Amino acid sequence: MQTELSQQLGIEHAVFGFTPFPAVAAAISRAGGLGVLGAVRYTAPDELARDLDWIEAHVDGRPYGLDVVMPARKVEGVTEADVEAMIPEAHRRFVRDTLAKHGVPELAEGEAAGWRITGWMEQVARGQLDVAFDYPIRLLANALGSPPADVIARAHARDVLVAALAGSARHAVKHREAGIDIVVAQGYEAGGHTGEIATMVLTPEVVDAVAPLPVLAAGGIGSGQQVAAALTLGAQGVWLGSIWLTTTEADLHSPALTRKLLAAGSGDTVRSRALTGKPARQLRTEWTDAWDDPAGPGPLPMPLQGLLVAEAVSRIQKYEVEPLLGTPVGQIVGRMTGERSVQQVVDDLTRGFERAVDRVNRIAGRSGQS
Repeated sequence: MQTELSQQLGIEHAVFGFTPFPAVAAAISRAGGLGVLGAVRYTAPDELARDLDWIEAHVDGRPYGLDVVMPARKVEGVTEADVEAMIPEAHRRFVRDTLAKHGVPELAEGEAAGWRITGWMEQVARGQLDVAFDYPIRLLANALGSPPADVIARAHARDVLVAALAGSARHAVKHREAGIDIVVAQGYEAGGHTGEIATMVLTPEVVDAVAPLPVLAAGGIGSGQQVAAALTLGAQGVWLGSIWLTTTEADLHSPALTRKLLAAGSGDTVRSRALTGKPARQLRTEWTDAWDDPAGPGPLPMPLQGLLVAEAVSRIQKYEVEPLLGTPVGQIVGRMTGERSVQQVVDDLTRGFERAVDRVNRIAGRSGQS
């Protein structure tokens, strides 16, 4: 599974693996792909530095990258308290009532509320970059599109390639004009924030729109046959996220959530604004149903929704309240039927890719004889 882009980065397989788990990122790189650590959960620079130290010590010299959530336009002087003050009391009451309906216990006194989506904030994201650029990362990806121009210049000065996610050809062209190096064409099937266009349609549109810029296909890809299809459509690699959630290296901290993922079918996800305020594909639960119910107050825009539900999500996860328990995941969840190591996932991808290429070659051979 080699392409010009994988050769440029010095990786064996054109597999780019996004994950919030350092152990998974390191394992992807060791297996011949490029592990990309999601940084949005890190609000303290020393925590990110600790995990980058760990990755650096466990990739066996292989390349790896970082994914941030950073707005293209600078927004300065806005604090988390300023944003908190914008949350209506009616929405806070709706959260309390929903948790009470399902008997979700309170956190212990003094216990931290867990992850809060603050990585989007200017000062937090730039703090992450101050840390990351002290490490030999090879790729910087931005989930909110093109990062600010000074960040792109800073990355290029360190020989770091910059990638940006796009849900349409129009967005991809804007990324190319901004000076990024790689476009990730993320289809409707993907986990997390997605657009409205399916991967099969989106990938060739983006490839044609930004050529000769390399494109990675994302969304609904979890087999070697699908990798082969993506490369046939013109992509120079694949961007995979959901498939790593049920690997043995992943650290979901919830056996109940792992069971739900392994039992879910491809129709058991929904694009909902319940988690962050922007449409994000995730497991459908009674939590997403409550927020998508027209009788409720409806989700707030990003980032208000993420701050509003942070403590609630922490309580649901800690006490494993199964009717409400979910996570961002793509439609590929239907193929995630058993726990495997990262190496086993990559081995399955390469074997499936080889079978698909052999099949196409046989078809092409028969066509050439006719």
